[in-house]
Amino acid sequence: MIRTAFILLWVGLATSVFGVIAIVVSFFTRTGNPVHIVARIWAKSILMASRVKVSIKGLSNIEPSKSYVYMCNHQSNFDIPVLLGYLPVQFRWLAKAELFKIPIFGRAMLGAGYVKIDRFNQESAFQSINEAAARMKNGVSVMIFPEGTRSKDGSLRSFKKGGFVMAIDAGVPIVPVILRGTWPIMAKSSLRINRGNVEMEIINPIDTTGYSRETKDELMEKVRTAICQDFNGLKNEE
Repeated sequence: MIRTAFILLWVGLATSVFGVIAIVVSFFTRTGNPVHIVARIWAKSILMASRVKVSIKGLSNIEPSKSYVYMCNHQSNFDIPVLLGYLPVQFRWLAKAELFKIPIFGRAMLGAGYVKIDRFNQESAFQSINEAAARMKNGVSVMIFPEGTRSKDGSLRSFKKGGFVMAIDAGVPIVPVILRGTWPIMAKSSLRINRGNVEMEIINPIDTTGYSRETKDELMEKVRTAICQDFNGLKNEE
């Protein structure tokens, strides 16, 4: 637990320092891109302190300058620094509103252009989805966890519909992203942080132009199948 305490102390310190830097940088950019770079450094510092190594497969499946909706399985708090630190593209989070209430961290997220979504207010949530869709039409990519929250046991939970509506409305492809190995590092039910190796795999983009809001369930199933088939041993929780 001493090791975990050290890491948590570093997370708090790094978040404060890089959060302030991100806030300052946000005043000098309209794109939010430099703020995302600061967030990438923050994320890598946490992974380094935690002795987490990350490898990537499938980078050739995407064009960094193209707009996508990235959808990733969600197993651990370490999913966020892994994605920020090692997915080498500019993207904006569609993140739960509670995160924006964290001092410094929340203000930095706003400065980066991340979009907050209120999971308990449907009208507000769809306004956020419409906002994100409008940004994607201007060339911005968005990252979401379609499960909405972390898995309790490593299985893939049911998907929320909002992200699929957003992708359809924006007319941009969905890129399934698979993380393997983050759950043993820090499970949802534990505060203990273990060292470990993580693999990130980027699956071929799935075109959304043939789908509508009425057929979004078919798109959801296609994305879910892509993640389950390519994730060795991933359980499919219905």
